[in-house]
Amino acid sequence: MTSPFVKVQPEDFDLQTEIDRLTNGRQDIGAVVTFSGLCRDEGGTLGALELEHYPGMAEAEITRIATLAIDRFGLLALTALHRYGKIKPGENIVLVIAAAPHRQAAFDGANFVMDFLKTSAPFWKKQHGTDGSEGGWVSAKDADDAARDKWAGDT
Repeated sequence: MTSPFVKVQPEDFDLQTEIDRLTNGRQDIGAVVTFSGLCRDEGGTLGALELEHYPGMAEAEITRIATLAIDRFGLLALTALHRYGKIKPGENIVLVIAAAPHRQAAFDGANFVMDFLKTSAPFWKKQHGTDGSEGGWVSAKDADDAARDKWAGDT
């Protein structure tokens, strides 16, 4: 069975380095799908997004989600990286790379991981304004729950 590569870290990551790590020496992979989530500036009002997590539990939950994706979609490899700490607009937050024999499995696997990661992994987000203000904690969105729920029965 394939095990996912999961890491929660404060440091930035390089997409190409991670793709190379996942695919190096592999000739059985026919499709690689990547999703990179970036911090946006919210119309110029966001100076930073602060992400906190529950150490150990966050990695365990992401690993659980990633393993479900590997099993369900027949993925050959999967990477899930998530940052924490203060992240500035334009910087990377999350990376999911799904590798499969065919494209649809890779697309579905990456979507599945992101849909559950957004709603099930123990992360909390706080906004910091460009004016120095500290916003509140960001609430979950109904659209994220709806995206997760389309995979009903898969958790």
